[in-house]
Amino acid sequence: MPTSLNAAINPTSIAVIGASDNRNKIGGRPIHFLKSFGYAGDVYPINPNRSEVQGYACYASLDALPRAPELAVICVAGADAVAAVKACAQRGVKIAVCIASGFGETGPAGREVEAEMVAAARAAGMRMIGPNTQGLANFATGAITSFSTMFIEVPPADGPVAIVSQSGAASVVPYCMLRERGIGVRYVLASGNDADVNVCELVREVAQDEGVRLILVYAETIKDAANLAAAAQLAHRRKVPIVMLKSGRSARGAAAASSHTGAIANEDRVVDAFLRKHGIWRAGDTRALVNAAELYLNGTDPGLGRMVALSNSGALCVLAADLAEQLGIPLSRLSDQTRTLLAAALPSFATSTNPVDVTAALLTDSGLFGKVLPILAQDAEVDVIYLAIPVAGEGYDLQRFANDAAAFVQSTGKPVVLSATQASVRAPFRARGIPVFETESDALGALHQCAAHRALVAAGGSVVFAPTGVTVPAGNAPFLSEAQSLAVLAQAGICVVEHELCGSEAVAVAAWQRIGAAVAVKACSPDLPHKSEYGLVFLRCDTETKLREAYRACVAGMRSAGAKAEGVLVARMVGGRRELALGAKVDPVFGPVVMISDGGKYIEALPDNVLLLPPFDEAEVAAAMQRLRIAPLLRGVRGEAPLDVAAVSRMAVRLGALMSGLQESVQSIDLNPVIMGTAGEGAVVVDALLQRA
Repeated sequence: MPTSLNAAINPTSIAVIGASDNRNKIGGRPIHFLKSFGYAGDVYPINPNRSEVQGYACYASLDALPRAPELAVICVAGADAVAAVKACAQRGVKIAVCIASGFGETGPAGREVEAEMVAAARAAGMRMIGPNTQGLANFATGAITSFSTMFIEVPPADGPVAIVSQSGAASVVPYCMLRERGIGVRYVLASGNDADVNVCELVREVAQDEGVRLILVYAETIKDAANLAAAAQLAHRRKVPIVMLKSGRSARGAAAASSHTGAIANEDRVVDAFLRKHGIWRAGDTRALVNAAELYLNGTDPGLGRMVALSNSGALCVLAADLAEQLGIPLSRLSDQTRTLLAAALPSFATSTNPVDVTAALLTDSGLFGKVLPILAQDAEVDVIYLAIPVAGEGYDLQRFANDAAAFVQSTGKPVVLSATQASVRAPFRARGIPVFETESDALGALHQCAAHRALVAAGGSVVFAPTGVTVPAGNAPFLSEAQSLAVLAQAGICVVEHELCGSEAVAVAAWQRIGAAVAVKACSPDLPHKSEYGLVFLRCDTETKLREAYRACVAGMRSAGAKAEGVLVARMVGGRRELALGAKVDPVFGPVVMISDGGKYIEALPDNVLLLPPFDEAEVAAAMQRLRIAPLLRGVRGEAPLDVAAVSRMAVRLGALMSGLQESVQSIDLNPVIMGTAGEGAVVVDALLQRA
């Protein structure tokens, strides 16, 4: 990470090019914020038509300044913005924040001008934020180089949260939601078009701030995976969660992102795999981006996540049970002793199972929560308490409820979360440090996210692939032949079908006799990667006549197609329980990616696959395979023995290591089909295809 990025969020001097005396103009907002929020550095308004702007001495140009500012905010548009970037570079500015739009997000012509700006900046060693950015804000120092109206409407307060976003609006909406919850925000950084400094670099920068304990990110594209991975490593070292809202899941969303920030959409499922690997939680929408903030910030440890739902509403108890099952939150199995004690403490018409319905008796007995919580505290199966109070008011001792909940947390260390529709009900709980939510969906969603995110981070290992030492045969053809592909896989320790490349009909007959079983006969040519499309694959050849006919057809077919004939492949027909497909490719952003998929002829019509980013180990592969729809079949159903997941896991690890070692020379590897046997019987690659880079 270049140290110059510190000047983006903590500059000692700031120039505003296109400065205005009107705080409601883009050139006036940053100056107003710098003055209002206590920025202690030097402020240099630049406007050739004014001698003073908002109380600061104004300068005609950058050259007129007493020294080069560390950061310049460019508030002029079009060609003037381009000229300003070049002037900043020549003057020795470290960071230029280019607010102007109309560049890369508009199309090829705009991208060309944008590239010109970046080239000028880099030639002088200057970094550029934007263009098309709302700007940056550091509320710890008052270094606000943004024009956002939100900072006027919703007063800022320094705090432990950093928000980094490509979009200006998507940076201040979560800011507003957090501030309305009383949570302070330190950074609100909008990177715009990411023409130079990108959102991933800014995440890495804020991850180094010891005062930041939660990082929220909005991205329309990820083009700097290395910096984001490094940011995650830095953050996890300090136990700082990163939550990302990544848009562009749909084709239309990706197209909208392109017109918005000039983003080129990533393949969404590869993004999922990358974020999972690096312990970054992917939020589904803006609400989910901020929903679990209180739980993250108060250090909530949900343990195994076994939950007790406690409410004065039977309906909320039912809804809580439904949601818990939907989200995969385990409901605690209360011991007989706990249930007996609960029955004694509650009215006879209350429910002492989990969920626990204390009924409307809570109105007349404000001590019910205080009676129930200590009983639950003694049960080893209880990790988390969820309180639901759908309605309360006059006659309810809300302060006592909150005090009892806080006392439970203090004495046990087990978290309590509350959902309550009324702000008046939430207020005393929030004041006692209990995370509060409006709905049961928000409360349980946050609990699930916190527990699942911690598990995601904990699962991240330090796997390193050893060099395979495998090389690819020289050649200019886009693809390796099947024989060459199988040979490369065998060198990598991947189990491939027994086969022989035959240069004559007699050799093919001898190979069949040696194998001693039915064989497949296939044309072998680097020019025919999909030989079945030419009718040059013959299965179950179990007589000499069939074998000779297949051999001759393969030779004739290659000749007819004008393909280079490497020979004819004779391979054993392999039996097994299920066909899978494994594949690997090099993603232009994320590098090697490995796919494990259900196989068979419906592989494209009914896709069922998972993606992994190397390096990974066999345990990670086995866990990923449990996310396949066919996972129950792999485990064995209706008395069937389980399949050999361990063998496929070993194969996937070796494939990942191979792809990692060959990524400069190989673009993709397809293993299809892979025949999977019963546990202990192994897995075998029957057909393979390597594509050169």
